[in-house]
Amino acid sequence: MTTSRTAAPSRLLTQVTGERQTGTLVVGGHPGGAVYVLEGRVIYAESPAAPGVGELLTASGRLAGRTWQNALDLGTSTARVGRLLVEQGHLTQGELELCVLGATYDAAYFTLSAPEAPIDFLPGATHWLGPVAHIDPGAITREVRRRVRLLDEIFPDARVDTAPVIPVSRLPRERVAITALQWELLINADGQRTPADLALLLGKAGYATIQELRRMAALGLLELPEVRPVETPDLVRLPRARGTAVDIKRPVVKADEAPTVPVVSGTRAAVPVPEPPPRPMEPPPRPMEPPPRPVEPPPRPMEPPPPAEPPRNSLSPPRLARRKPGAKLPKEVAGEPPPPVHPGTDEVLLKRIRTALRALR
Repeated sequence: MTTSRTAAPSRLLTQVTGERQTGTLVVGGHPGGAVYVLEGRVIYAESPAAPGVGELLTASGRLAGRTWQNALDLGTSTARVGRLLVEQGHLTQGELELCVLGATYDAAYFTLSAPEAPIDFLPGATHWLGPVAHIDPGAITREVRRRVRLLDEIFPDARVDTAPVIPVSRLPRERVAITALQWELLINADGQRTPADLALLLGKAGYATIQELRRMAALGLLELPEVRPVETPDLVRLPRARGTAVDIKRPVVKADEAPTVPVVSGTRAAVPVPEPPPRPMEPPPRPMEPPPRPVEPPPRPMEPPPPAEPPRNSLSPPRLARRKPGAKLPKEVAGEPPPPVHPGTDEVLLKRIRTALRALR
């Protein structure tokens, strides 16, 4: 039977382990995770923000990827993956227990540190790794509170834990000393990878990665993420009505139909104005008849256009009438004197003008 509620994950874990139950406590939210309990003891914890046992062993080079995959294929269905690795000689019991403890405390921080979250408890569910280490739930809750307090002392801004890591373009001081893990984080931060992505890429613990990122943020080596405003629905401001409001249901009173109201000025009252007699009703206008359509005359045959005349000016001679070949010119044209001859240009006057212009230069 599944019990779903919204509560503090650490408080519900204490209740489940106090009743010595066996199952999985699934915590929702961001990043969320799961805590596996066996008869009141914590045997494993996992979270999307923390690398698991397989990522830690393969990324560090302790196990080959093929070896880890073979153990998963053989022991997942029977929850004996950890026991197979020890029996086949790939890991010692101590190495496996240290790796499980580190991964469990790391994932418990991300799973149990939220003050409230949606929680589901799955009775009887267990992890495919199998029971490798049995951890006191009280020790886990105390370690989670200690880690939260330590991070707040380093840099009290939890946005660095989930936002993409963006290094600053210019150092805030002349010299800065960084650790080896901080250097690996800086050279692998591309502005899109989150702390969880960097932890999985480098095979480091998620909490240790966030711890170094907060130290770098305190030194001014990282760009702080922007604070997003709370999304609220936009309010639409309606335009104000200008002028006098009029009730649309009230009938409109014309000037000639308005009642007469006496106006009191001092001690005298205005004489009421008599209403004009009602106007006689005019008969409705008669509908207009369409005018008769005019009779169109038959179309005339098109005449050829007259020949175009050449343009004439004042100096061109008058146009002669068409005559037959060999006929004599008319008397009014034959007796006219020839046009005067242009005397030509005065060369002496031009020379004088040129000489005067040269003298003016």
